[in-house]
Amino acid sequence: MTESLPADVADVLAAVLNGDTPVHIALQRQVAHLSVRARCPCGCGTVSFELDTSKADPAPTGSSTVVAAEAQLVTEAGECPGEVLVFTQGGYLSWLEVCSWSDDIEVTLPAARRWLQTHS
Repeated sequence: MTESLPADVADVLAAVLNGDTPVHIALQRQVAHLSVRARCPCGCGTVSFELDTSKADPAPTGSSTVVAAEAQLVTEAGECPGEVLVFTQGGYLSWLEVCSWSDDIEVTLPAARRWLQTHS
């Protein structure tokens, strides 16, 4: 089932893709044609995308699967409990992964959104 791009996902993508490199610019242009294909059932916030590739050009990331953008998460207390990774396949946005490095701090998409907005 595909759903349109929710605000929490759009906000996190905007924060992680905030840059003026050719890769960031190409990926920013893809966001308008992106939708959510699935979310991880564990609640971490990882999201798989569906993209209409006929409406967007690929980013210059190569033909394999790569981490095209990333952002370290920093809490209000200055702790670094995880990161957000944006993956591409063949230059197209494929999924956003919310990674936890901590057993003490819950790292979710809403938490990542808050921490990224606080430190941007």
